[in-house]
Amino acid sequence: MHGENGKTACTSPVIQARVRAGMTVAELVEELGNAGAYNAGYLARATDICTEMFSDADTTRFLGLAGAMVPGGMGGIVEDLIRDGYIDVLVSTGANLTHDTIEAIGCHHYHGTEICDDDELFEEEINRIYDIFLPSDAFVTFEEFMQETLGELEDGTTLSISGLLRHIGEHLDTGILAAAAEADIPVYCPAIQDSMIGLQYWLFNQMHKVTIDAFGDMNGLMDTCFNAKRAGAFLIGGGVPKNYIFQSMLMTPNGFDYAVQLTGDRPDLGGLSGATLDEAKSWGKVTGEAHAQTVYGDATITLPLIIAAVRERMSHA
Repeated sequence: MHGENGKTACTSPVIQARVRAGMTVAELVEELGNAGAYNAGYLARATDICTEMFSDADTTRFLGLAGAMVPGGMGGIVEDLIRDGYIDVLVSTGANLTHDTIEAIGCHHYHGTEICDDDELFEEEINRIYDIFLPSDAFVTFEEFMQETLGELEDGTTLSISGLLRHIGEHLDTGILAAAAEADIPVYCPAIQDSMIGLQYWLFNQMHKVTIDAFGDMNGLMDTCFNAKRAGAFLIGGGVPKNYIFQSMLMTPNGFDYAVQLTGDRPDLGGLSGATLDEAKSWGKVTGEAHAQTVYGDATITLPLIIAAVRERMSHA
């Protein structure tokens, strides 16, 4: 088979992967890259890009967090990335921040099963997220914490969404919001109404006058985009966080220079969560020269593999 100008297209052979006892995650990912087929190759390529992005001090790094990642046990990875200085901007769904707060105040998610009687779970006041269980008691504790924390805000106060989330994070010792508050990292959540945090704010404001400015974060976000020498996006899932991050560059002459997305969604349905990074280039969200890779699969598998390999490489740099 020949490519352009008569040159052969078969120049990079598949190397059979070798897995041995005692190998590190970075070594495993390297073997996957040598094999190079399907999503194994994509994962290895994404690891290369993330290593470069996290190592580049001139890159402003955006993390998009969607899907039920905190209930699935991935919140600690995000927290550690923030604490170790690898994330400059976090954009999350309200649900992940709700579950992060629930964990931080001492409640827990539990291993369950997707094969169960959901009517029975309802009677037992257990909420199911696929095969994760969360007792309703956790939301009682969450409400008590939220109402007490919001109660410290004076009537007449106006906050941006990120300001509200920082206020919450300052009252927590662990978790994503706590780490972001301590590191002075903005957390944006443009759809915060679509979460238990949003419902708790609504409940609080029935008797108080604290205003959340839905557009209050735009100036700070746009300043970050305009001032970025280079920009990188690490997208876990899609949805609102992905679009909020990508659209932020549309008002600037720039695009993202690095982009990695972990998704299980299909591109042929037209939804943003499955849209390819090549498609983003047509909008100018990702530059034509960007180092970009999508990895298809379960992010509870691909995220820890990539981050473990990146951290190992950077520790040896």
